[in-house]
Amino acid sequence: MIPRFHLAFPVHNLKMAKQFYTQVLGCSLGRESDKWVDFNLYGHQIVAHLAPKDCNQQQKNRVDGDEIPSRHFGVILDWMEWEILCKKIMDKDVKFYVKPKIRFKNKKGEQGTFFILDPSSNVLEFKAFKHDKMVFEK
Repeated sequence: MIPRFHLAFPVHNLKMAKQFYTQVLGCSLGRESDKWVDFNLYGHQIVAHLAPKDCNQQQKNRVDGDEIPSRHFGVILDWMEWEILCKKIMDKDVKFYVKPKIRFKNKKGEQGTFFILDPSSNVLEFKAFKHDKMVFEK
């Protein structure tokens, strides 16, 4: 089993965060208080903390033609799960920050990727590699 990661991130509204992470991404809820909420994101624990002042614009870097915020998080899925999630996001009329695309085509690290924003403008990336060995290939 691959160890699970834990990630805490700021949100400006816990109710909106709960709605987005459960209804759009399909996360199950864990523990919660009036200051934070745990979510299960593909077996990983992510925690939305009520911290409106920490929700701000971020530095961006150009990656394969797109301006990507330096602070973002997400999950590497298998290719079929990635395609299913793409369709689910489209069906829910969630706007893509970066539309689904194949990045680094015909190069090491070729991947399907897309980015979305949660209601607090946290950037999430979901990606898939055709071959798992490419994840860390140089």
